[in-house]
Amino acid sequence: MFHYKQIALAISLALAATACSDATTNNSTPAPNAATETQVTVASESAKANQLFEDIFMENVMRSPMYQSFLGIKDDQDKWDDISEQSAAAELELQQQQLARVMAIDHTKLDEQTHVSWLLMKQQLEQQIADYEWRHYNYPVNQMFGMHSNVASLLINQHRITDVADAEAYIARLNGLPELFGQLAENLKLRAEKGIMAPKFVYPYVLSDSQNIITGAPFDDGEDSTLWADFSGKVAKLDIDDSQREALMTAAQQALLTSVQPAYEGLIASVTDIAAQADDKDGAWKFPDGERFYNIALQRTTTTDLTADEIHQIGLNEVARIHDEMRVIMEKVGFTGTLQEFFVHMRNNQQFIYPDTAEGRQRYLDEATAMIDTMKSRLDELFLTKPKADLVVKAVEPFREKSAGKAFYQQPSMDGSRPGVYYANLYDMASMPSYQMEALAYHEGIPGHHMQRAISQELQGIPTFRKFGRYTAYTEGWGLYSELVPKEIGFYQDPYSDFGRLAMELWRAVRLVVDTGIHAKQWTREQGIEFYVTNTPNAEADAVKMVERHIVMPSQATAYKIGMIKIVELREKAKAELGDAFDIREFHDVVLSSGPVPLNVLEQFIEQYINAKRPS
Repeated sequence: MFHYKQIALAISLALAATACSDATTNNSTPAPNAATETQVTVASESAKANQLFEDIFMENVMRSPMYQSFLGIKDDQDKWDDISEQSAAAELELQQQQLARVMAIDHTKLDEQTHVSWLLMKQQLEQQIADYEWRHYNYPVNQMFGMHSNVASLLINQHRITDVADAEAYIARLNGLPELFGQLAENLKLRAEKGIMAPKFVYPYVLSDSQNIITGAPFDDGEDSTLWADFSGKVAKLDIDDSQREALMTAAQQALLTSVQPAYEGLIASVTDIAAQADDKDGAWKFPDGERFYNIALQRTTTTDLTADEIHQIGLNEVARIHDEMRVIMEKVGFTGTLQEFFVHMRNNQQFIYPDTAEGRQRYLDEATAMIDTMKSRLDELFLTKPKADLVVKAVEPFREKSAGKAFYQQPSMDGSRPGVYYANLYDMASMPSYQMEALAYHEGIPGHHMQRAISQELQGIPTFRKFGRYTAYTEGWGLYSELVPKEIGFYQDPYSDFGRLAMELWRAVRLVVDTGIHAKQWTREQGIEFYVTNTPNAEADAVKMVERHIVMPSQATAYKIGMIKIVELREKAKAELGDAFDIREFHDVVLSSGPVPLNVLEQFIEQYINAKRPS
């Protein structure tokens, strides 16, 4: 059976042969072992390069205690990241040094896979250095993410407590919040001085989320606060004597009252001051040199050279196409009326909304888990490589559910001890209709992000920085593509569920229109919401949340559809050129088995696959 590794082998042999051929030109007589020497040189230089890539990756990891926790590394789990201006300048200097070390490699002596790694590392460092100019062009706290919510999320979800040392590190982190939030307040002030402030609507979310962290015991007489409940629950499971447990609980309570509470109160005051200066302008066009910033952001996000106008038009074209496919389903279920009337019908039909109760939420989680379990049983039809790490389905935690996205995925720890998690946001059950459940589970779970990210982490033979690469168009393009694939093997038997799949794809197509509309065409928040409500069946609350996401994350939402379009385009090209020799499992292996890459590099991989597999 053909396997993607044959591509790398063929390319490596071709490189060696080419090098050997070059050595024999000009009528020179080759040494008897010239080919062998060339192969040894390639292997040796590639090994040196890969060691450098590992060194650079770990240098970056060790600068971020928070990322270490994300990876399951405990070296600095008593610390937070340094987010000061001094740290940013030091990071720039380190990146410049790292780039110099990468450029010192003779890339002509590397095997094909290592040469790809060299190109990716070089590009990554060059872009990071160039983007230092734009380091303040973001909103450090907003309704989607930010240090105000990240610290609690990390402590709850990534900071495991398996012994007393882990618990003491947790307490040290609680005591470290005043310094971290002091740096955060300075970052907000620096941006405000440049005129880079989130619109007014953002701040109530941030203030609410922050206040939630310091609500409840031991801060007041209510139920246990989020962090107190988390620490107490974890420490209760330790096999230690009562005096040790009591000492830990006392220290944690003290830290919450004397460090965490003042830190959040100080942050709330800083955010309130910034909010008083904010305006209602929504797009990146309002920033100094905002047009150039947004164009670069689009390039980084899509890994293409598509302009804002081109992406806007692609979105309009896709919206029209998907609307036509929806009309076919509308006729199939016997609905008479316009597509917009069908949208209203679907939006308001209570048969698709589970009760806004604990039972309703549990039913959603149970059914989503069952869908993923069923898909697991069909993976052999689609994949050669499957992840070892498990996947679980969870509801978004109460402390962040009001502001968090509709659904998202958290990848497993490096050692696989922590499973991947598909988070469903069940705060507003009306925004999670059951007809979209199937597509959402496939996107966030299997065969979507869990297949892509867990497999990436477990890959052998590529440097670690590629396993954890962040190319949104690749990652989210795969997620959206993964909503389509199950239909091709017989899923979505319920036409309403298939409508849900199309609704999810339509949602991503509208994103192309609205993101570019807001940031390049000066659309308002209200115009963006109106476009979503008019052109999709989703609840208005979905539209509001999505437009607000566009506003605080310029370009990010364009990645999904652009990435999916490219993956489907490459698959259809492989099908057309290989005919009966095409195997969907091999195609998926090529896409997934080199880790995240820019779309143009993925295209090269598929070209190599086609050439290696093409019938002679």
